[in-house]
Amino acid sequence: MNMTDVKVLITEDEIKQRIKELAAAMNEYYDSEEVYVICALKGAIIFAADLIRELKMPVKIEFIRLSSYGGNKTSSGKVNSVDIALPNLNAKNVLILEDIVDTGLTAKFLLDFIELNFKTKSTKFCAFLDKKLFRQTDIEPDYYGFEVDDKFVVGYGLDYNGYYRNLRYIGYI
Repeated sequence: MNMTDVKVLITEDEIKQRIKELAAAMNEYYDSEEVYVICALKGAIIFAADLIRELKMPVKIEFIRLSSYGGNKTSSGKVNSVDIALPNLNAKNVLILEDIVDTGLTAKFLLDFIELNFKTKSTKFCAFLDKKLFRQTDIEPDYYGFEVDDKFVVGYGLDYNGYYRNLRYIGYI
């Protein structure tokens, strides 16, 4: 596959506009309270970088690595905890950023992990893309950028075998 195989689904301008809208809603919700943003690597890194620059409150950033994809185009159905090292989040506002919610298994794993290990002030979940078609859990993001249907999407942090993350738009193969 090469870059010409990717068809544009969501343009760079649409992404920029939606991020401003998401940030406005978050700025209103959190007001000036400190927020711990937890970015799920690697897919959410570009989304997180763009979103946090639009946030007006004090922000601390943490990173975790989880995976439910095994180098193919579908979820493996199980979550692999690669690296979860978080500070004390007790009594803190926590905002989890994920690239895509598909089956919901990764989101549920992470939300359950935080609930079991911390007594946060608030925990909100934001997915850049929400793909409801194959949802296996009752997880619904508090915020999401775009809803997508049954396409394998790449770009803006999302990859196929490590490639295409650098696209400035969301495309599909």
